[in-house]
Amino acid sequence: MKQITSASNPTIKSLKKLFKSKARGETQTFLAEGLRACTTLMDCGIKLIDCYLTDENKNLAENEFKNCRTTIISPNVAKALSQATTPSGIVCHFAIPQQPQISELSEGIVCDNIQDPGNLGTLIRTCAAMDKKSIVLLRGVDAWSNKVVQASAGAIGYVKIFQLSWQELKKNKGKLNLCALVATDGEKPTKENLCNALFVIGNEANGIEQKIINDCDKKITLCMPGKIESLNAAVAGSIILYLST
Repeated sequence: MKQITSASNPTIKSLKKLFKSKARGETQTFLAEGLRACTTLMDCGIKLIDCYLTDENKNLAENEFKNCRTTIISPNVAKALSQATTPSGIVCHFAIPQQPQISELSEGIVCDNIQDPGNLGTLIRTCAAMDKKSIVLLRGVDAWSNKVVQASAGAIGYVKIFQLSWQELKKNKGKLNLCALVATDGEKPTKENLCNALFVIGNEANGIEQKIINDCDKKITLCMPGKIESLNAAVAGSIILYLST
C-alpha cells in the first residue's frame, strides 16, 4: 500500500488545490473528510476516486474502502488535507456528479446567493431529510466545497444540484410553485398549500433580490412572536421544508 509522509508531495499539493472552487471546476472533483461523510457519499453512488488514511485508520481499507485505491498518510499530511479543527485522518477524493437534466427538477429549495458554507450544507441536509430532491443555486457558495459537503454530513449525495440562472429556472419550472421566503408581508405558511414548491431562500445579509421576489408565485413569512427581526437562513429554510412535508 502506497504511503505519503510529506505535505509537499505533488499528489497532496494537487489535492489541496481542491479547496478552491476553480480547481474543483477544472477537475470536476472534490474532497470529503470523515468516515460518516465519505461512506454516505459512497452509499449515494457518488464515484470514489481514491482515499487517504492515517495509519490508525488503515483497517478501513479492508472494510469500508476495500474496493478503492488507498494511500496511507502521515498526521501532518492529514492536517494539510483537512479544513477541520481536528483532522479525522480519513480523506476521500470524489468525482462531482454531472448536473441533472432540467426535466428532473422537483420539490426543494432555490438558494439566492447563500454565502455561508454551513448554511448551505445544513439546508442540503434538511432537504435530504424531508425527501426534497432539488437544490437550485442561482449564485453564491459552491455546493461541492469541502465545508458545504461536511456541513451536509455527506447528504449532498441524496439530492440533485442544479446551477441555473433565474431566467432558466422560471422557464423550466413547469408546474412547480416558486415561493419566496421573506421576513415580512408574506402569507402565513399555514394558509398556503406548500406542496409542489421550490422555496426561495435569500442571502444571509440582504435576503432575496427584489426582482426575484416579484417574479415568485407566492411570498411566505414565518411569524415570530418574539422580538427578533429575522431567522438565520438555514433555520428559516429548515422550518419551511419541515412544514411542507
